[in-house]
Amino acid sequence: MTGPVAVSVALVTYHSERFLPDCLGALPAALEGVGSWRLVVADNDSRDGTVELARELAPGATVLPLGRNAGYATGINAVAAAVPSDAVLVLNPDTRLAPGSVRRLLDALAEPGTGIAVPRLREGDGSVARSLRREPTVLRALGEAVLGGERAGRFPALGEVVTHPARYEAPGLADWAVGAVMLVSRRCLDAVGPWDESFFLYSEETDFCLRARAAGFRLRYVPSAEVVHLGGDSGVSPHLWTVLTTNRVRLFAKHHGVARTRGFWAAVVLNEALRAGRRRGTHRAALRALLPGPRRLVASPPATPPAGGSGPAYDTRRSNTST
Repeated sequence: MTGPVAVSVALVTYHSERFLPDCLGALPAALEGVGSWRLVVADNDSRDGTVELARELAPGATVLPLGRNAGYATGINAVAAAVPSDAVLVLNPDTRLAPGSVRRLLDALAEPGTGIAVPRLREGDGSVARSLRREPTVLRALGEAVLGGERAGRFPALGEVVTHPARYEAPGLADWAVGAVMLVSRRCLDAVGPWDESFFLYSEETDFCLRARAAGFRLRYVPSAEVVHLGGDSGVSPHLWTVLTTNRVRLFAKHHGVARTRGFWAAVVLNEALRAGRRRGTHRAALRALLPGPRRLVASPPATPPAGGSGPAYDTRRSNTST
């Protein structure tokens, strides 16, 4: 593949056959006005008809078979390395981009200091998804444990998830955002480096956004760019919730010292323990995985989804906290 393009679309798939018609069908209108763009499907060893359908529906696309279930970050890195472009559009297969949305994100990247632009996400029922996030802190993890994510999110010091509806009506900045759709400038990618593939699933976008901010790049929210995101199974699957929860601790440990990591781990443990008695297997499973302690979590290999699962295994979470 030669010749730079304005935008390379990094569509990371895994057993995504049922989502591809709507996702791929929306792309031409979503990219109208962008100029040149190239779709690259990075497939994580799908065993359904994902690869064949992608080639049928988008014959001009490049398909990169990764040869194994390598993770969301690995797929993004593969596309970024393979295609010279001014920006990389990170994309989940269970999304439907509105017409002109990518052009609006690209315009936002032109704002001084901006390295990442994200759209307004809507759920399948049309409601606005709480996709904006604040930097993880011990106090925010504790606030979410005691108050619940919905109530804690109303107070910037106490909640990681931005929950106030007004915040989603106007453009602005955020520490990080749900990674279902992100437009990242090449300048930002080159300065920050590859996405951290050790997370495999969940927290990879948090890590990249925090590293981008440390390198001087802002994340800009663009509500005029809209995307329907059908959402995933992290809230109902004990395995995925466990991966999400333990990776939050691993992420915090990467960016902070031992003492603060212990405090963050304790707050996350409290969150799961307070909710484990509701006969919700998600919290009980996460609690069991957390109890060996933060040192064991950091030292252990990252957990991966069960082999042969269905749906977009790299669908990014609706929320990373409990209500």
